[in-house]
Amino acid sequence: MRIGCYTEDPVSGSPAVNSAATMATGEQVGAPLLWPVEARLAALLPDLLVFRKPRGSEPELATAQGVLLGVHVTGFTALMDRFSLTCKSEHDMDKLAHIFSYYISDIVEHVLCFGGDILNITGNVLLALWTVEQNQLSDIITLVAKCSLEIQEKFGIYHTREGQDLQLKIGLSAGQISQVVVGDEQRQYLLVIGQDVDDVQLAQRLAQANEIVLSWNCWKLCEQYMFEVEIVREDEAVKLRDMRTIDPFDFDEHFDKCLDYLPHYRTSADTLRTALELDPNSALEKTLRKHIMKNLLKKIDEGQPMEYISELRTVTMVLVNLEFHETAWMLHFCHLIQEATLSISTVIETGGGQLIRIFMFEKGCMFFCAFGLPGDKKPDECAHALESSFSIFRFCWENLAEVKLVSVGVTNGPVFCGMVGAVARHEYTVIGPKVSLVARMITAYPGLVSCDEVTYQRSMLPAYNFKKLPEKMMKNISNPGKMYEYLGHRRCVMFGKRDLARERNKNHPLLDREKELEDFRMAQQGCLHQKKGQAVLYEGGQGYGKSQLLAEINFLAQKDGHRVLPLKLKEADSTQCFYAIQTLMAIFFELDTCPAYDRQECLQKQLRGMVEEPLHCLFNDLFFVKFPLSFKVSHMDDLARQRKIKECFFQVLQEAVRETPLIFLLDEAQHLDAASWEFLGALLSRVPILMVMTLTPPFTLCGWAQHFLRSPQALLVPIAKLAVNSLLRMACWELRVVSIPRELQIYLLHRCLGNPLYCKVLCQDLLSKDILLFHAVQKEEEEENSKWETLSASAMKSTVYSVSPASSEEDGELYVCTVKDDVSLDAVLLPPSLKEIAVNQLDQLSPEEQLLMKCAAVIGHSFHIDLLQHLLPGWDKHKLLRVLRALVDIHVLRWCNQSQERPAEPILEPSSIKIIEQTKEEKKKSDAGYPLWLQEELSIPQTEVLEFGVPLLREAAWELWPRAQQIALHLECACFLQDLACRCGSCHGGDFVPFHRFAIGSTKSSRGTSRFCSYKSTGSVLTQVITDKLQLPCSQDRFQLQTEPSRSQEAFTSEHCRTEEEFLDQVSRKLAQTEKDGLATKPCHCEEILKSVLAPLTQHCLVIGENTCAFYYLLEAAAASLDLSDNVMAFFYLRKASSLLGQPSAFSFLKRHKVKISQFEEATFCRLRSEVCFNMGQITLAKKLARQALRLLKRNFPWTWCGALFQTFLEKYWHSYSPNQPLNNPSENEKNLAVLQQQAHCVSLLWRLYTLEATASSRRFACLAALMQQNSAEEFAHGAQAVSTYVALSQFFQTMGDREKWLHCEQMAIQKSSLCWFSREGLLAAAQLMQALAYTRLCLGHLEGSIQLGFQAHEICRHLRKPALENLVLSVLFRSAFLKKKFELCVHVLESQWALISQGQDVLGLACFYSACLDLLLYGKGSLCRPFGECLHFIQHCERSCVLTAQSNVMLGVHSSLAVWFAQASQWDLCEHHFSKARQLVKRTNASLFGSHGFVRFLECHVLMLQKMPEGVFMHIPPETHSQTLKYFKEFFSRCATCPVYHPWVSELKASAMRCGKRESMSLTNITSPFDTCMTRIWVEGEFLEENNSFEENLGIQRFDRVAEAREDRDEEEIQECIC
Repeated sequence: MRIGCYTEDPVSGSPAVNSAATMATGEQVGAPLLWPVEARLAALLPDLLVFRKPRGSEPELATAQGVLLGVHVTGFTALMDRFSLTCKSEHDMDKLAHIFSYYISDIVEHVLCFGGDILNITGNVLLALWTVEQNQLSDIITLVAKCSLEIQEKFGIYHTREGQDLQLKIGLSAGQISQVVVGDEQRQYLLVIGQDVDDVQLAQRLAQANEIVLSWNCWKLCEQYMFEVEIVREDEAVKLRDMRTIDPFDFDEHFDKCLDYLPHYRTSADTLRTALELDPNSALEKTLRKHIMKNLLKKIDEGQPMEYISELRTVTMVLVNLEFHETAWMLHFCHLIQEATLSISTVIETGGGQLIRIFMFEKGCMFFCAFGLPGDKKPDECAHALESSFSIFRFCWENLAEVKLVSVGVTNGPVFCGMVGAVARHEYTVIGPKVSLVARMITAYPGLVSCDEVTYQRSMLPAYNFKKLPEKMMKNISNPGKMYEYLGHRRCVMFGKRDLARERNKNHPLLDREKELEDFRMAQQGCLHQKKGQAVLYEGGQGYGKSQLLAEINFLAQKDGHRVLPLKLKEADSTQCFYAIQTLMAIFFELDTCPAYDRQECLQKQLRGMVEEPLHCLFNDLFFVKFPLSFKVSHMDDLARQRKIKECFFQVLQEAVRETPLIFLLDEAQHLDAASWEFLGALLSRVPILMVMTLTPPFTLCGWAQHFLRSPQALLVPIAKLAVNSLLRMACWELRVVSIPRELQIYLLHRCLGNPLYCKVLCQDLLSKDILLFHAVQKEEEEENSKWETLSASAMKSTVYSVSPASSEEDGELYVCTVKDDVSLDAVLLPPSLKEIAVNQLDQLSPEEQLLMKCAAVIGHSFHIDLLQHLLPGWDKHKLLRVLRALVDIHVLRWCNQSQERPAEPILEPSSIKIIEQTKEEKKKSDAGYPLWLQEELSIPQTEVLEFGVPLLREAAWELWPRAQQIALHLECACFLQDLACRCGSCHGGDFVPFHRFAIGSTKSSRGTSRFCSYKSTGSVLTQVITDKLQLPCSQDRFQLQTEPSRSQEAFTSEHCRTEEEFLDQVSRKLAQTEKDGLATKPCHCEEILKSVLAPLTQHCLVIGENTCAFYYLLEAAAASLDLSDNVMAFFYLRKASSLLGQPSAFSFLKRHKVKISQFEEATFCRLRSEVCFNMGQITLAKKLARQALRLLKRNFPWTWCGALFQTFLEKYWHSYSPNQPLNNPSENEKNLAVLQQQAHCVSLLWRLYTLEATASSRRFACLAALMQQNSAEEFAHGAQAVSTYVALSQFFQTMGDREKWLHCEQMAIQKSSLCWFSREGLLAAAQLMQALAYTRLCLGHLEGSIQLGFQAHEICRHLRKPALENLVLSVLFRSAFLKKKFELCVHVLESQWALISQGQDVLGLACFYSACLDLLLYGKGSLCRPFGECLHFIQHCERSCVLTAQSNVMLGVHSSLAVWFAQASQWDLCEHHFSKARQLVKRTNASLFGSHGFVRFLECHVLMLQKMPEGVFMHIPPETHSQTLKYFKEFFSRCATCPVYHPWVSELKASAMRCGKRESMSLTNITSPFDTCMTRIWVEGEFLEENNSFEENLGIQRFDRVAEAREDRDEEEIQECIC
């Protein structure tokens, strides 16, 4: 006999054989949506049921002749055992279901092709039946034998990657088959019983792997001459080796002959079963529905595709094994099974489970049940399963007389719940290692209720309800774990003990619970002063910190001298009458801590003097003591005794509170029994006791509890969730760090939504999974990184602390954490405990709501309703909105940005998108069929974006999907979103990386032949139709740019601006016009595009394995983040892109990226990383990456001064004589523009990097980079790009002190600004130019004009949503207002600036902000924006960051201002510290506004120290001499020639310094003079600005020319060498 080998594909891991569509994984199409309900039901059931004639309600035997085929998959249990030994349970269940489904599906289809009827697919066994007449048995046996041989040949061995082969054992039997249906009118089960069923099971057991065994009766009925066999056991079975080919035997003719015996065989190629094409029949549908679980029926009625039904979840399995006495005859045997079925199904359904299937074996049967199937999840699932199991065990022993043995096994663990089989015939089943374990348990531990350790722990039942069982070996299970026998629920024979669920954390305060503690304080005061009982009940969801609040109250009460009685209740306590009061009083009498032998004496001492001795015996049963029964008590009935006990308790407590205030702390008070509620209600009205309780909804309170809550002395306080900042502080405490990265913040905020318990568990889970790295914060100045791969730690160290270190930790080491580069937090699975909570909440929803939540979970935390509808098969807009509104009403979902007005245009507006338009057209058509009132009710809300409102629900819903179905849905999302991945409509579309799509595609690329779909070559099993959809944008996808100028554009175009006045006049006129038509000032929605399109799109591509597409969109997301001034998220996206490429090689010729990318994308990747490094203060690495990007763009930048000289010559002379000719091919033009844009970005970045250094070589390289950028600007055809370039160059030349080129570039920008009003990019360039003009006027001293321009530029920036440019405008506006002494305006500007930078982690922006605050503190005449302590605290914690270390201009002003402040206060040690840092920085500054401002502050500090500082106060640095001070003044006038606004001020300072020098020389000749107060007047009162307020007009250009020309004379040689 030939045995086939069935293997996995080496790439995809899927079977190499083309199998039928399978339900388990959903890779292939399931049942068509057009199938009627009858067909979908029939696909789940055998023909034996579909074509069965209706019978009576009583179980009735029906017999028929037939052939049975049993296929047993060996090795499957061993494979599950291998998976159970790993830690990735969900992933393992997915792979296990994937393997089994593909293997069994082909076998199912093969059996159907031979006319077999699949009775069931149970575990690893398939049972099929051919029903025929008795005289046809021999022919059908031949047919089935041929089918079995082909199955062994094709699918005999299945090699898995795990090394465990799956093989087949096949058994055949023939003869009389009995069938019976058991159950009631609601749920029924088909059983096939009889000797031939036992024979086929025996044949399977006798067969070895890859063998076929025939039962003895089957062998006797077949045509024996046609088979080659071997006798296995005489009179039992024979082994089939092969079929003999005897002429003229033709199997095709034999097959056609057998078809006449099979009336339900379908010959059509469309489907394999006639049952799927039956006409609609309500009676048949009603009958079939009884054989399917109600949960599955709901989803079928909902119209859910079969591939959407499968899930991966944790389930509790219960297997009941009944063995009957052999004396039971067949009909009586059926009645026993009927009785057992009715009882078991009732008990299981009452407990919240489902009876899934009944198995038959010889003289017994098994009932397989499950708790926690989709839609059935309950909080106490394991406890209900154990209690139901024990009830079934007891019923079967007591009521089924013919039962010989009852065994019940209970396990809990992750399983696959879903469809297995082919499209034509599949079954709902449960697969997992715990399913195999529960089957082994009933054999290993017969005659009792056994459970595994997981069930024992998760049941939370008392330990005395269990008994540990001895360990036993189990077949194919290497580590079954500890086993326990469940003894049933026993009443607690002892009172509880004092306990609280949480202990107070001494190191961390209670967060956001001030109001709750104040309510406790008020109740405490009312109880003490008013002498009335008070009750405070805190109500909050699970994990909201109620127990922690009680622990804090316990500490505060004991601190105040109160006596506290704490008690935590459990659900089982609610069933024990008076249990809570019994335990509280035992705690009160201190009986819970004393030994049992001493309990009676202890109680007697407590009662003496308060309760008469004859009444002591009342407490015998309550406290388990043995006082002698008194005559008085013996004459009381039970009711009288209960009343007397309560009176005694009241009396004892009344006496106790007179001495010490008493507080009851009851955690989880919803589990109080009714008698305890009654007692507490009476106690509240009679005794001044304070009761503090917690309640966890949902709960149903008894009447006494409701009466208690209605009491005027009871206060119900809802506990709110934690605020965002508090939650992040808590996370830092749990991780023991002072700051966490942005990606971790998003991870926690999305999953926790303010729940502190979830935050704690998630942090502990991250620590246990070892995916975080911890870095010590250095006390010294940080060193720059030389490698991109190690930059994460530096990025975190450069951020502001989320948590201020405690005083005890300030001297110790502080830590920050980062996420490992190869870890995506989006892919981190939830901890099992939290997933169970979320799945429980999900199962409370209806099936349609569950499906919506699962599809929304694939999209992300927030989602657009159009994309959601795209994933929901067959849903129209009205149904979608109806379900969405229902979920919003119960706060499961919430609309995003409800308070914001809906934009005038769609947020998602690509160049051309067909999907949205088609959706809108369909909506119009569907609207026509609905009444007007319904259309109004279901109208689209203001925003079409929603987000999850319940923590963990999105993550848990996503994890329920099998892996392959996740991939299919993520692929659909990616295909939907790819057309939206562009700039918003107000930006006229386009890529965030300019001309990105044109640079990567070939001239012949098209959507049908794109190289970016990798599934075709990797052997993936995803459908080709879907796979063809996902392509990267190609050059044919052009954006609709405005090509025809409007009349207003022609009018403005004809008016070229030649002077600054003309430009400003054009600004005023254009602003007036845009207010009228609003053309160019539509708000930008690129930020929403980034969050709702690009970021999810990268995640979708990563999930489906399209790494090339993911890299493309990661670059787009990083560019968009930088465009929005979010450097942190840009770094996050670039880190993801780096992990896709893999670790770089030390040798360039060995560099091999894991993802194939173009040279342009590699250059863009380097450029973006360089810009991120620049923003992070990593100057050396930024230079390296910028040079690397230029080299990849085929434009080198020299490394040496000689190379710089040569490159300068080439740029100046060769470039001017080689103009670029435009190409005729538009695509090539766009490619060249893409490269040119990146080159311009790189050289602009390089001169900004080199201007941070004050060396001559850096100046030379900076000048070269500026020249290269200037040459690039001349190649830009777009006016806006040219304007932006010239504005940047004007800033550079001002920083370098080159007045002529500064003004020249500014003039060139003005001349090219005529076309800047007809796109958002042009408007942005105009705003940049206005900011530059305001900056220029400020530098030249025209303060009023600078303020006016600053306001206009700020108004445009506010509309454009450009925070970086807006922050720069505000900085210039503040400096102008400050020098103008408009301090109220200064405070207003700083408040606006704080709103921009406070939410992010912009350390440089914060440094500039606090520098401005220090200026106000020093010179603002009482104006205050931030206190000095806050400014100093920021500087102390952030000055060592690389970001601020690289910004010498800003830090010079900060340290000089601090030195002045401490000099005023005569704190000379602190003054020395900051002055020494300022003196080191002054040599590294330039002529920029911040550099000049810092230099002025440094000079002020010098003069102040000359005037006030006593001799010898500086201990570490020598004091500056008078001559050294004058040299600094000379250097200022030389360096800061392009910033004359400060010159008069510095001149006054110099005069003061010279007067101090004269005073020193006079003191040497004993000549004294009065103390010079000129400096005091300057730095305290701003005297210079008061006296010289008109210097703006008097300064003139002449003096500026004089100073600038002097500067030119000194540096003319160097400038000529580098630029001219």
